[in-house]
Amino acid sequence: MFKALLITQKDKQQSIRIENIEEEQLPVGDVLVDVYYSTLNYKDGLAITGKAPVVRSFPMVPGIDLVGKVSHSDSNEFSIGDWVLLNGFGVGEVHWGGLAEKACLKSDWLISLPKEIAPKEAMAIGTAGYTAMLSVLALEKQGVLPNSGDILVTGANGGVGSFAIRLLNKLGYRVVASTGRMDQGEYLTSLGASELIDRASLSEPGKPLQKERWAGVIDCVGSHTLANACASTRYGGVVTACGLAQGMDFPASVAPFILRGVRLIGIDSVMRPKADRIEAWQRLSELLSLEDYEAICKEITLDEVIDTAYKLLDGQVRGRVLVRIKNE
Repeated sequence: MFKALLITQKDKQQSIRIENIEEEQLPVGDVLVDVYYSTLNYKDGLAITGKAPVVRSFPMVPGIDLVGKVSHSDSNEFSIGDWVLLNGFGVGEVHWGGLAEKACLKSDWLISLPKEIAPKEAMAIGTAGYTAMLSVLALEKQGVLPNSGDILVTGANGGVGSFAIRLLNKLGYRVVASTGRMDQGEYLTSLGASELIDRASLSEPGKPLQKERWAGVIDCVGSHTLANACASTRYGGVVTACGLAQGMDFPASVAPFILRGVRLIGIDSVMRPKADRIEAWQRLSELLSLEDYEAICKEITLDEVIDTAYKLLDGQVRGRVLVRIKNE
């Protein structure tokens, strides 16, 4: 038996509670993992609260991230005792996820935990930091360098935004942070933001073309914010889109793309090829240190996840939420 956060549904009504589960109830996979840490992401918050149809199969253990030690393996790639890491691949949506003491997973979804990163640190980073790194890599590969100009980060108080600011700052970029919580300015400047702007300046309908300002953008918000970010990006600039906190819509025109050559790049972290995952995590291991995790991350237990999920969706949580499942 092991503890798990389990979402069930009856007559279209969702409920969630911590239950004791038999190992035989786990879904099919070729690697069994003892989970040590997971996380609470925005998508997990939606799944746990039922505020969006994230879960597509019931019953479901949420948790799109996990790090743990292999306890059984039918894979040639991983052996008993190996530390492994997982982000995405529909885990926590269609396949039982990381908010449990055990997980049975497909080896194709896993990568080895980089030796330079401790298990706890890996989940302090989680999908949020990994997505931020993918976004930064996209800017670099498109030629947006520290001397190119200001980089806008929207949704700056969230997990992706927080890590994006920290990573960009460490690489020498000048970062402008957009936030709806201007009272958190000290936190954002401590991460490396050089300037703060109120999200209200971006979140309402705007002109198709606006004053050129950004060499690059990491957008975690979508909707009007993404449209305005594109409209105010400089000629030849790059905008990465990795979130939808404001909405899935994109009320924009083609003007920035055909008149200024702005490039809009989608950042998918869920189905990313393994080679890209390994590259991103290797860069994270090189750039981040213990003080970075401590600055961005809050630790909770499995028993605290449900209450924290509601606070997360209400905008009462900043940075990352690490969930300790068991002690190392």
